[in-house]
Amino acid sequence: MADVDGTGDWYAVRCIFVSRENHSPGSRRLEPGEAAYEERITLWQAASAEAAIALAEAEAEEYADVVECEYTGLAQSYLCEDAPAQGVEVFSLIRRSRLEPDDYLDRHFDTGGEFQRQVTSDQASG
Repeated sequence: MADVDGTGDWYAVRCIFVSRENHSPGSRRLEPGEAAYEERITLWQAASAEAAIALAEAEAEEYADVVECEYTGLAQSYLCEDAPAQGVEVFSLIRRSRLEPDDYLDRHFDTGGEFQRQVTSDQASG
């Protein structure tokens, strides 16, 4: 990870990774022909979006080696308007679509193939 010198703006950079068949993300095994895609957002203090992406991509290659996956080469940056703190927005992506909300979520975010933990209302409030 790069040293932060306290100068520059904060950027969130989303990088996409892929794990191929017979690779085990978490405790689950992929079926033959399946791949698991991970969206990973990291924070960087840099002089520009390009510099933040360069830092994130260098770290993405290291991360891919450690977790035995492949960095796809897609990096998207987001300029954080405020310094990192509780409740500060760190990433936003707006996408055009003709889909209704339920269909949009099913298509892009809640496909049923995610490796995620279910959070109950008790866990969310505590």
